[in-house]
Amino acid sequence: MLKLFPQKVSNCETGSRRQFLLEVGALSAFGITLDSLLRGQAHASESESAALKDPSNDTNCILIWTRGGTSHHDTFDPKPNASADVRGDFSAISTALPGYQFTDQLPLFAKHANEFSIMRNLNPQNGSHSTADAFMLSGHKFNPSVTYPCYGAVVAKTKGFKTNIPPHIQIGNHVDRRFNGGLGGYLGLQYNPFEIPGDPNAKNFTVRDISPPSGITIDRMKRRQQALQAIDTLQRQAEHNQNSFEASDAHYKNAFSMITSADTQKAFDLSQESDKTRDDYGRHYLGQSCLLARRLIESGSRFVTVSSGGWDTHTNNFKSLRGSLPPFDRALTSLVLDLKQRGMLNNTLVVWLTDFGRTPVINSAAGRDHWSTASTMMMIGAGTPAGQIIGATDETGSRPVGKEYYPADVAASIYTKLGVNLDHYFVSPEDGRPLIVCDGQPIPELMG
Repeated sequence: MLKLFPQKVSNCETGSRRQFLLEVGALSAFGITLDSLLRGQAHASESESAALKDPSNDTNCILIWTRGGTSHHDTFDPKPNASADVRGDFSAISTALPGYQFTDQLPLFAKHANEFSIMRNLNPQNGSHSTADAFMLSGHKFNPSVTYPCYGAVVAKTKGFKTNIPPHIQIGNHVDRRFNGGLGGYLGLQYNPFEIPGDPNAKNFTVRDISPPSGITIDRMKRRQQALQAIDTLQRQAEHNQNSFEASDAHYKNAFSMITSADTQKAFDLSQESDKTRDDYGRHYLGQSCLLARRLIESGSRFVTVSSGGWDTHTNNFKSLRGSLPPFDRALTSLVLDLKQRGMLNNTLVVWLTDFGRTPVINSAAGRDHWSTASTMMMIGAGTPAGQIIGATDETGSRPVGKEYYPADVAASIYTKLGVNLDHYFVSPEDGRPLIVCDGQPIPELMG
């Protein structure tokens, strides 16, 4: 919630200024305020940013994260010739790529398979929730002594703000935080994602920290800002550290500008889209989240994560997937086709990742359990060759056959496409030791 000028203001002392006069609500459960986010992200040094990024590369990213471990057997790597306890309930259907099949739950992916790069030889090297969110969203194996920053945090650190829209946004709260997955890690809280909870498909959907409080108009907020400025004038006369105060003011002004900006309000307003476009994406959480992600990238965000939950199918795997795969099929294919039609795929990377794979053999509860040696992923846009299936697994989907790739290689591919220098070292704020951005190698088939 955003609160400006609460009813009770006891004094105008320096220590209470933020509390009483311009309180911007906490972002997610981590206690970071909007002005803190703006202030912290502005502290990245120019020299460090220049060393990390290619200034000619303005590529953005939409990452779809299906939390829980989406079954590779029951999506992009079916095994129609395996025994029934491996094959499962779904049939395999032909795709636009001769000789390749997906399950019958993904007809749109099958129809438009020539638009995507699907990897079947990903070894996730993990089979545990929480560590998966930390590992797959950063490319670094979980380490209890250091929290590595996620992709969006590194992009926010190296590239900063482009417009009033935060550079690092997460739609939904379907990221497991028990081991600090999906966060800013050692880069600092200010690089945590601007998190948007709730369901964008809901009629009453609003964005916390962006929408003014109920009953408070933009004009009223601006009048309160003018009152704040008048109080500041008096306050400065009695303060010794005016330079510090003025520097702080710049970040309050940025936060206020973001909240009151018509462009910001428009970016989060899905009613700006036609009914046809909203229908194409699907009138459900995942569809409208992907549509919102596209709008946020258009408006200046650099890295948007769309998080989706409910993919941990230890029981009733097929019943559950019959509910979750059709929205996944429609939302992701519509996103890519929409980006292509708008000419945005050249500078927008789309990535789909999940925790790990699932067991080849169906368990006694009609489910599949965690599987740590085989999984699948998708990438398209930003020069990624389209219409290819990379690698393969064995006859039961237990592990890759021949060449296999790892989360660190996925990270290297993402960073390379986004123009982030893989060899750069950040410096740990705790002990000053160097921490490399990424120790993987870009995947040749994804590079083009």
